[in-house]
Amino acid sequence: MRVEMKNLSKHFGRVKAVNDFSVILNDGELVCLLGPSGCGKSTVLNMLSGILPVTGGKIYFDDEDVTDLPPEQRGIGLVFQNYALYPHMTVLGNICFPLEIQGLPKAERIQRATEMAELVHMEGMLHRKPKELSGGQQQRVAIARALVKRPNLLLLDEPLSNLDARLRLEMREEIRRIQLQTKVTTIFVTHDQEEAMSISDHIVLMKDGFLQQHDDPQALYNEPANQFVADFLGNPPINNIKGAIHSGFFVAQNGDKVRLPETDGAPEGVKVHLAIRAESFMMADEGDESCLHCTVENVYQLGKEEMALLNFGDTQVRAYLSFDYGLKAGDEVTLQVRDRGVFLFDLETGRRYA
Repeated sequence: MRVEMKNLSKHFGRVKAVNDFSVILNDGELVCLLGPSGCGKSTVLNMLSGILPVTGGKIYFDDEDVTDLPPEQRGIGLVFQNYALYPHMTVLGNICFPLEIQGLPKAERIQRATEMAELVHMEGMLHRKPKELSGGQQQRVAIARALVKRPNLLLLDEPLSNLDARLRLEMREEIRRIQLQTKVTTIFVTHDQEEAMSISDHIVLMKDGFLQQHDDPQALYNEPANQFVADFLGNPPINNIKGAIHSGFFVAQNGDKVRLPETDGAPEGVKVHLAIRAESFMMADEGDESCLHCTVENVYQLGKEEMALLNFGDTQVRAYLSFDYGLKAGDEVTLQVRDRGVFLFDLETGRRYA
């Protein structure tokens, strides 16, 4: 099912939780609503489900205006953070329950519930109670219960936040498998960028109720629309160095100059952040004066990688550099930047220039 939100807004008194939010989500995709706590992503999900009425704007499912429809008429499946399983019911009973509410015959309920249990790999635990299940197993039951109604739209509100790290990884892969198998349009709310990057067809990134960027995961990382997007995506966080543009060069506050691949649209003298991904540094060629001169503060071994923590003036910089250089604390290094993963943002507005 294709989903369109048009100029959507939600106000709680004077608080504007969602502001003029417009986005189109294609049929059969898994889309993540991503952003920090309080950015409005769960509010958007609750408006899509019909749990919250909208303050302004429209919601369309396949060109049908559903803005004022109650939840039960929207053809959706919901999975919440706390799973909300009925403790007195078995796994089979929990999965069957939505069909019982719909009044389907018992034989059909059991058949469909069993099929969903097989889909989520819970067919061997149909007679267990929720208290006998692990967190990941409870999550699978909650997903099966949402899917048994054969919804056109599956909404997942931070469904993995109660799981430990290993289970989170396992369950996000399971959610992607299930979504690809069922082909149901799925919207997944999360504040975890790694989660969103790993399973999404597209990401909708929000801040303070406003849409920041809607794109495929790699495009958000490689081509951030503004400073917030660049800062939010990436681990370690992107490095931001203050300076200004002069004669096509970035000039840092300490006077170091960096020749950039492009400075499109950046006015002469404007104050900017030079934003550089940790993997976008390389050791400079001897004699190249267009570089960053840094001092090594520490070096961290990260399995197959080595990350250097550097001091560039009063700014700390993190860079992935080769083991071959044998860097140690106190070493002086001179770095160039690559063509990719390097951006210029207006220091005041966060607007991207290049």
